[in-house]
Amino acid sequence: MKHRTLPTAIALATTATLLLTACSSGSDDSSSDKIKGAGTQSSTSPSASAAPSDTAAGRPKITLPKSFQADFQGWTNSDSKKQAILDDGRQELLAEYAAIIEGNPDSKAVAFYTDDAADQSARKWIKGFVDDDLVLTGRATVSKPQVSIADDGSGVLFYCVDESKGSTKNTKTGEVERTPQNSKARVQYRNRLDKTSQGVWKTRYSETERGGC
Repeated sequence: MKHRTLPTAIALATTATLLLTACSSGSDDSSSDKIKGAGTQSSTSPSASAAPSDTAAGRPKITLPKSFQADFQGWTNSDSKKQAILDDGRQELLAEYAAIIEGNPDSKAVAFYTDDAADQSARKWIKGFVDDDLVLTGRATVSKPQVSIADDGSGVLFYCVDESKGSTKNTKTGEVERTPQNSKARVQYRNRLDKTSQGVWKTRYSETERGGC
């Protein structure tokens, strides 16, 4: 898959500082050694995502087709504030997957869960698929979440996406290209989120690293 990077060096430096702070913080319920083989949480069905329970902020409904599944493993935390970050971080990724499949870089759901640099990079990422007539098929496994709250109140979220069972399909030719079965199929996402006055944790900055997991 194509992956996005931050559009400015300043944004990257800011996010990197927050991420390093998060990595050096104490452990919580989402540590990687508690994820393997237990505590699996996935979408309620292959065709629909699990939405956060708080719908007061007008969170959009995000639906994925049966041709592509996103399974979230170990996506729980005993701290309610960190769980809220996980929930909205999950919805942000699902919104982007749905937008790619729908061929819609201007997705309202993506706009709902992203802002600033993350919104720009997400739209550029989605548009790259659309311009090449590609959609996602297969399965992505999203695991090893690490969530932290920085001193300034921002949320920091790391997670890994295993794309080894995913593919891209050309909508015009029908040709399917599978993701290579190597370490590059595992991608680390690094996000910074800020909470809005409506209670939504919006992703402000995001970057990815192939093989980062």
